[in-house]
Amino acid sequence: MTERLDKILSHAGFGTRKDAKKILRKGLVTVNGQVVRDFDYKLDLDADELCVDGQRVESEQFLYLMMNKAADYVCANKDGLHETVFALLEDGYRTPYFESHLHLVGRLDIDTEGLLLFTTDGDLTHKLISPKTLCPKKYFVRLETPVAPDARSAIEQKLQDGIDVPPEDNEKEFKALPAKIEWTEKNDEVFLIINEGKYHQVKRMFFALDNKVVYLKRVQIGGLALDPSLAPGEYRKLTAEELAALQGEEK
Repeated sequence: MTERLDKILSHAGFGTRKDAKKILRKGLVTVNGQVVRDFDYKLDLDADELCVDGQRVESEQFLYLMMNKAADYVCANKDGLHETVFALLEDGYRTPYFESHLHLVGRLDIDTEGLLLFTTDGDLTHKLISPKTLCPKKYFVRLETPVAPDARSAIEQKLQDGIDVPPEDNEKEFKALPAKIEWTEKNDEVFLIINEGKYHQVKRMFFALDNKVVYLKRVQIGGLALDPSLAPGEYRKLTAEELAALQGEEK
């Protein structure tokens, strides 16, 4: 499929189409080794080699980014009070194209850290967040009150049966779907796996269990696990293997 050169450059993160035209006029763009200055030039990235200043521009239908969200950032495009997670992205991801198409798959609270997924793939987003998909999400949780070993089986059973979660703010009470808890060596640290993504869900679930969450970090969405080498606020593109694992959860 062929597309206009200025459109391809804009989608690839080289600014607006006006910015792309400036790059073309400077003679920095080559197609199959030949300098091209015509912004109306059409090419097929699957068949043609496009380079900007000697660097090849790869064919990429959709963008998928993994971020380790830092605390104190909100999951929104704009916010009048707090920095947003989009502010952590480099300028190349703030072009008009990405501002219109790049979005989050689900959200995390301002004080919650961990795995965030950005993408331009609307179909994948719909499948992952659809209530029919039941895409599992895994959280690391630190609790205010340690859980003694002899109390764990009762909690496991309550979560497996689906606990009644109380209302909060404008959100109504609900009965949670069955969830799974994984214990660690520390009595106040656990992993919780849920299949929903309701408002403050993990915190509200532990409140219903007479406990309080003091630290929360999402570590996995479906088959996609957070890269432990990413520091808070850092991000990178998904590998082909990670994307395949993520897509495998929604089949």
